[in-house]
This record gives sequence, C-alpha cells and structure tokens, in this order.
Amino acid sequence: MDVMVLMGEQVMDPFGDLRQAAVPFEPVVDPAGWTAAEMAAREDWLYSFNDDEIAELRAAIAPFDHDDIDLMTVEASDLPLPSLATSLRDIRQELLYGRGFVMFRGLPVEEMGKRASAVAFWAVSRHLGDNVFSQNKRGHVLGHVTDLGESRANPSQRGPYSREEIPFHVDCCDIVGLLCMETPLSGGESSIVSSVTLYNEILKRRPDLARIAAEPYYRDRRDEVPPGMQPYYKLPIFNFYQGYFSANVEPTYIGSANRFKECGEMSPAQKEALELSQSLARDMRFDQGFSRGDMQFVNNHVIFHSRRSYVDHADPDRKRHLLRVWLKALDGRPLPDAFYERHGTRETIDRPGGIVGLDTVLNAPIYRE
Repeated sequence: MDVMVLMGEQVMDPFGDLRQAAVPFEPVVDPAGWTAAEMAAREDWLYSFNDDEIAELRAAIAPFDHDDIDLMTVEASDLPLPSLATSLRDIRQELLYGRGFVMFRGLPVEEMGKRASAVAFWAVSRHLGDNVFSQNKRGHVLGHVTDLGESRANPSQRGPYSREEIPFHVDCCDIVGLLCMETPLSGGESSIVSSVTLYNEILKRRPDLARIAAEPYYRDRRDEVPPGMQPYYKLPIFNFYQGYFSANVEPTYIGSANRFKECGEMSPAQKEALELSQSLARDMRFDQGFSRGDMQFVNNHVIFHSRRSYVDHADPDRKRHLLRVWLKALDGRPLPDAFYERHGTRETIDRPGGIVGLDTVLNAPIYRE
C-alpha cells in the first residue's frame, strides 16, 4: 500500500502497488486504466446479491419502510448490514482506487415495491459513500432519472430528464450510483469508458491535444448557480495532482458556455480535443445494459459514462426510471484546486461536489414527479 495525504491526514491507497505516480503528458499507469475487451472477458465487476444478503437488506430497511420516512435522517449507522457491509467496504476501495465501477444485480424491485427499493438503494449507497450531494437546485439527494420532456439544447435544462442521447460525461460527485426501477421500450443503454485509457490513447495519437485538454474549459452552470458564484466556471478535462490523474468532461455544459460573453467561443484546438475525446470514447465504450434491480456505481474521476437515446412506454407507470445518488468520498483520490473552486475553496469545503442554487434545501423524494 502507498500513503497519500488528504485533508492533512495520511491515507492508505490499497492499490498503490498497481499504480505509478501520474506525470503530466506521460502515459498513466493506474488500475482504472482498462479496456472494454478486458472487462468483457471477466466479471469481477459484477456483484450478484445472494438470498442471505437480500434478507439482510430487508431486515435493515424494515424500520424505515413506511409513508413518513425521511431519508435525510437515515445514515449508514442506522442501516446495519453485518455481512454485506464487509463486501461493501472492499467494493468501495475498488471504486475509489481500483477499476472504478461496479454493477450490483438481483435486487427484487418488483417484489419489494418502489419505497422499499428506494430505501434499499439508499442503504447500499450510504455504506459506499460518506455522504450525499445535491443533484440540482431543488436539492434532490435522491434523484429520479426519467423523461420530463426536457432537452439538452435548452441551457436551463439537463439531459437526464430527456429521452435524448447523452454524450460521455461525468457527474458532479466522487461516485454516482443508479438503480434501475423501469426499463424503456427500446434503447437507453448505459456505456462507460476508462478516462485513464482514453487519455493515454489521445496522448499517443495527438499529444498536442492532450495538452490542450489539460487547460481550463469554460462551463455553463445551466442556471443552477450557487450563492456568490458566477453562472459559469472553468475546469480542465485532464488533471494531475499529487501523483494522481483525474478527468472531468461535460460536453453539454462546455458547449453552452459561449452564451456568456465572458466565456467566448472554444478555440479550434479546444473543440478538436473535445471532439476527439468523444469520438474515442464512443469507439472504446463498454456497454452495460440495465435490467430492473441493477445498481451501477461509477467513480467520476476515472470513468466517463453516457446513455443512448430511447423510446419509452406509453404507460406512465412503465416509463424508464432510474434512482440516482451522488456520493461523497472523503478519502477519494486527491483533486486539484480547480475542482474545489467550482464550489468554494479547499479551505471552506471538505470535498467538491453537488449542484445547488439560491435557497436550496436538501431533500430525498422517494417517488418520481
């Protein structure tokens, strides 16, 4: 194990012997640097709940499976999972410092119902993360990814609330978790790609564009502006800090930043670097189909994810529906100042993440709108 320093404290990196210190514009050697072919040939990223673990989850959530439950008051310590918690601790380390993603399979959502399924998802999530972030200016910490008729073309709206294809991107947190409650009629496949492998490929093909992508890009907050902040911010796609690589791309937010005169247009080189990253991500993607009851957790700092467009059911109760959490990991990989400056400063926040607006109040709605 290697030792790193986070918030002034030494933290062990359990995968340190598989990682080399990341140096700008040199190939990155990291356990999160995998290919789709490698993942397709193995299944250690897939965790199937057994009957005893489902029974343990049911017992843990039983006191909270009622109409008056407020998940904001429920923490990991309220949800004891004596056996499963050991596996979740190992999976957390794999998420933070290993390959960067996991798929859980086998939660019986149809049998459990919407409320119990949401509480079970909350239980697993709270054991994997230290806390939850707000996902929008309405303060939702339990989000509902479903078609609300929105469009990425509208700078006040976002892709998760549409049926449109969403390009490869990251969410504003350490770990994003999804639970599939309902699948669409067709389409909507989830895809992921290692941003470590993607960076290495760009570095090999176009080292000039790898350098461009390590410079700040203006990004639009899309009308979800924290108090005292500008409606835009700057952040590179590729980042290096304390020997760790991290990546952050949001094509939709980058693409609409030019509506602010202070941001201007991307340079031709910036646009080319962004387009190359998306093109390669599509070529290198690892497709993960969602079935009902599947939970996917992804480390945003080393994985980009996307969703293909879909056709939905006419029945409102059958429409595609995923629950989502944005998790904070205080022992996550070290991040440069630019990540913190999106939200404040390194001195004022313990870990960067989340989206808020004016007067945002955190809440965890069990049911979708």
